[in-house]
Amino acid sequence: MIIKILLLITIIAVNKAEYVNYRNHKLYRVTPSSDKEVQALLDIKNNNDFLFWLEGVKVGLENRIDVAQEKQELFEKYLSDASIKAELVVDDVQSLIDNQVKRPLVRNTNEYVWDYYQTLDEIYEWMDSFAAAHSTVASIINIGYTAEERPIKGMVIDYKKIGDPYIGVIEGGLHAREWISPATCTWIIKEFLTSNDPGVRSMAEDVVWYIFPVTNPDGYVYSFTDNRMWRKNRNPAMKTSCAQWNLPDDMSVGVDLNRNFDFLWMTVGASSNPCAITYAGPAAFSEQESLALANLINNLSKQGSLLYYLSYHSFTQLLLIPYSHVQGKDVLEADNYADLFEIGIKGMDKLTARHNTTYRVGTSADILYEVSGAGFDWAKGGAHFPLVFLFELRDTGNFGFLLPPEEIIPNNEETMDGMVEMHRAVRSMGYYRGSA
Repeated sequence: MIIKILLLITIIAVNKAEYVNYRNHKLYRVTPSSDKEVQALLDIKNNNDFLFWLEGVKVGLENRIDVAQEKQELFEKYLSDASIKAELVVDDVQSLIDNQVKRPLVRNTNEYVWDYYQTLDEIYEWMDSFAAAHSTVASIINIGYTAEERPIKGMVIDYKKIGDPYIGVIEGGLHAREWISPATCTWIIKEFLTSNDPGVRSMAEDVVWYIFPVTNPDGYVYSFTDNRMWRKNRNPAMKTSCAQWNLPDDMSVGVDLNRNFDFLWMTVGASSNPCAITYAGPAAFSEQESLALANLINNLSKQGSLLYYLSYHSFTQLLLIPYSHVQGKDVLEADNYADLFEIGIKGMDKLTARHNTTYRVGTSADILYEVSGAGFDWAKGGAHFPLVFLFELRDTGNFGFLLPPEEIIPNNEETMDGMVEMHRAVRSMGYYRGSA
């Protein structure tokens, strides 16, 4: 045990980087209007002088670009030379971070609330106590450990206990910096266990749920302690020099987990460069987090009927349908695409009714950008869940990954409304053998 602890301390120490401060970083809104502008932005992006908040660059796709103060003149010259228009939308990115990490001066440590973002320890502690308080239907499951020896912890909610159950998997926090995702997943747990709303009760009790609020624990912790904009996990196996790409070596520590699943792995929208933010890993399922989730699902498929796979990310306010590499008529590669689209539209209409937040529905290639190796695509094409959706939660980019704490509860309320309406549509389409 002592050796194991010392090894863990060594791993963490080796991979620690200097805290990244975003003070006086500027955030620009840029939307390319032609293929020429797209290429110019890709050239800028490939220089790695600036941080693009969205990985895809295509005509009409609004992006946010983070520019350090000392590089502002260089950035504006790049855009001027390429005749690309940009709007300065945030004068100090660190101020958004400071607002997002603020916590109440006085709080009840025995109460879990959704008016600030919780750390991994707080989330796990709450899950343990909440499962214990609802032990007749809820239990904790640990499906594996990360490179830094953190457990990948989930909650099982099972009101049935007998028979051939329908099974749902909810996965959040796959990308470390998307804090609203774990905050949404913990809200779903709370609603499934405590809500009296008939629609919520139906969704909670019809399905045996496996809910993982933070499927990237190491990365999530790192986004609190070292780099708020960290995306990948913290696997040091491929660490290398990133100097030739104008990046710190720390960028090569970790894999983009949402590019690491074994469905069209490393086909499009992913990188083989360990220093890239979309590095897909040395092989499909090379990462303990993605492999643990896949192993769980493969085992669950022998215990009941796989039904739902729901993935939560941010930002852009989209409901994505598999598969992420197809668009146009090719969306029909998903055998029940028409059903998924109809379910999604009905759900997002109901979501909008709560706070007037609008979502678009479609494949990632159609309404965002092409991706391969994504977890929810594998859930559909590899594990064969019939009902697979990925929520890109609030907002559309005014705050992006740095969504203020005040928006957590409104986001969660509308998301729950949308899910319940989707569940009603699923029932009406006959995906259940049981009665309503």
